[in-house]
Amino acid sequence: MNIEHAAATDYTYLKDRDKHLLTHLILPKIEQNEIYILRNAEGTNIGWMRYSYFWDNTPFMNMLWIEEAYRNRGFGQEVVRFWEDEMKRQGRILVMTSTMANEGAQHFYRKLGYKDAGCLLLENEPLEILMTKAI
Repeated sequence: MNIEHAAATDYTYLKDRDKHLLTHLILPKIEQNEIYILRNAEGTNIGWMRYSYFWDNTPFMNMLWIEEAYRNRGFGQEVVRFWEDEMKRQGRILVMTSTMANEGAQHFYRKLGYKDAGCLLLENEPLEILMTKAI
């Protein structure tokens, strides 16, 4: 698998699949190198990871998506570690993410060393677990 910063040529792939990101924010996030694209050995897109900054200073992983056919092969762990290493090289000492309490992703993040740091409860939504990791 290859992990690289998304390019403008990845816009359509992201627009068609990432329904949690407003369309007009895709290109600015690409330009800021805040989206990684995962590709298999043949160059086919197999997923993405995007992040932003909590409180404008703490890297916060917003979305990790692996296409169904490529799940449970370690690609998610690989891209999270890649991102953490890049954040560490930038001098960051803490990263964050979140997941809904009714999703299995919380166990994935805990295995990678993320710790529960709090939660957010919105009306008519499952509990959102905030997680942090010292890097």
